[in-house]
Amino acid sequence: MLNVAVVAGGYSDEWIVSLKSCELVYQSLNPEKYKKTRVRILKEGWYAEIDGEKFLIDKKDFSFTREGEKVNFDCVVNIIHGTPGEDGYMQAYWELIGLPYTGCNFYQSALTFNKKDCIAVLEKYGIPHAKSVYINENTPYFIDEIIKTVGLPCFVKPNQSGSSLGISKVKTIEEFEPALKKAFKEDKEVLVESFLDGMEVSVGVIRHQNKTKVVGITEIVSHNEFFDYEAKYEGASEEITPARLDAVTTKQIEEIAAKAYESLQMTGISRSEFIIVNGIPHFLEMNTLPGFSPASIFPQQARHAGLELEDLFDSEIEIALNRKNLWNE
Repeated sequence: MLNVAVVAGGYSDEWIVSLKSCELVYQSLNPEKYKKTRVRILKEGWYAEIDGEKFLIDKKDFSFTREGEKVNFDCVVNIIHGTPGEDGYMQAYWELIGLPYTGCNFYQSALTFNKKDCIAVLEKYGIPHAKSVYINENTPYFIDEIIKTVGLPCFVKPNQSGSSLGISKVKTIEEFEPALKKAFKEDKEVLVESFLDGMEVSVGVIRHQNKTKVVGITEIVSHNEFFDYEAKYEGASEEITPARLDAVTTKQIEEIAAKAYESLQMTGISRSEFIIVNGIPHFLEMNTLPGFSPASIFPQQARHAGLELEDLFDSEIEIALNRKNLWNE
């Protein structure tokens, strides 16, 4: 029986969502195949949690000691949203100590978490996206020039953040500075994007049985100005799976989502966001550790596709165990 760590938490404000995701993932793992343990990666420390009791994780090898016995893991199921589990830091650490982990590797994690860099790479593969301007907290910027480039309304968002934290829709030039301050609270880098007037869809893509598989397309109908944190997690939106699209548009979105996944040489579960303008899907971002809380989109898509989460995580763990170790080739 494999000893598996279900790792959740993180150092960003997404840690709460991650702990909720952990429970669904934990319950989805077959207890006849895996001896599973919840592991928390939090600012207060790293620890395994068993029946409410905490056991400190030894960072030398990601083990812990219980009742005088050392416990090592055979594989990590990573469900940390945000830093340090979605931006490559934990993946690089697990790679260094030779511990298999689910999801994409450290490079893809870092690349997709950086919206600016991810868009720049996918642009080379001909994938459409919104006009954007990048702002660093330590460099001067000129609001008039930015507005001239992207237009109004526009979106101001942290370059490296998830769960729609720190994002604002800016309609007037007077709203720009407050939006920028809000974004800078989440990240030192900010992306200002032009407003795309169209249907927003979220597309689940995985690597399954050695093939890229589009799990589902979900239409996002936000009751707020956009799909913000409240809309995502507090019920202020409708999420319609499958999206209300004609067959031609559906095929086009499936193809471009799969192309984005393969262009980045992804593995693991992903969820990409697009806005369809005049029939053309425009890429917004890719999440390599999408939510698995009861309110999350990917589990909805999996249910609709008839994909059992138990089978999905069996596949993810198998891929992790067979991944070539960078240092032992």
